[in-house]
Amino acid sequence: MNVNTNTKYHLLLVDDDRLVLMTLAQGLATAGYKVSTAESADDAEALLASGERPDLAILDISMPGKSGLQLAERLRLLDHIPFMFLTAYNDRENVERAASSGSLGYLVKPIDTQQLVPSIESALARAGELRKLRTTGQQLQSALDSEREISIAIGITMVKYTLGRKAAFELLRKTARSQQHKLAEFAKDVIKASEIQNLMD
Repeated sequence: MNVNTNTKYHLLLVDDDRLVLMTLAQGLATAGYKVSTAESADDAEALLASGERPDLAILDISMPGKSGLQLAERLRLLDHIPFMFLTAYNDRENVERAASSGSLGYLVKPIDTQQLVPSIESALARAGELRKLRTTGQQLQSALDSEREISIAIGITMVKYTLGRKAAFELLRKTARSQQHKLAEFAKDVIKASEIQNLMD
């Protein structure tokens, strides 16, 4: 198998079978990945608590203590870490539960590294797309929030100075520029000042 020295992705392998864990970790490290391992969901959570942030987690479903599905839920909700399952179970119930958990892949053991790498690369590509979508969504929400705040600040200025909408907007824009503030930041200050004034009245 070719060693891919350009790959800088960090993988987290979680499996209670030490032999499977070490064999796959060695193979994936040879393939060019940075690999961290954990023998249980608790070990994986301790690793995450230490600040490690893998690009992809590869989880066994059935483990003593917390299952891979429970760990997956934590990865999805708290850390936004993408994950896929590598498990000995191929029954319909587990496949459906894995799919509904947001898994980016479902592979059945036994599997060798050469078979695993294409699925990992596919999951990493999909994770990158989802990350971009999330970032775009956050940026869009931020833009909408800014628009709303500017609109409220215009309304406050219209009332305070008995101005039309366009004149109030121009006044806000000029004042923000003279104070070397972005309009959205200045709008927040106007709203805050108005709220404080309302409390004092």
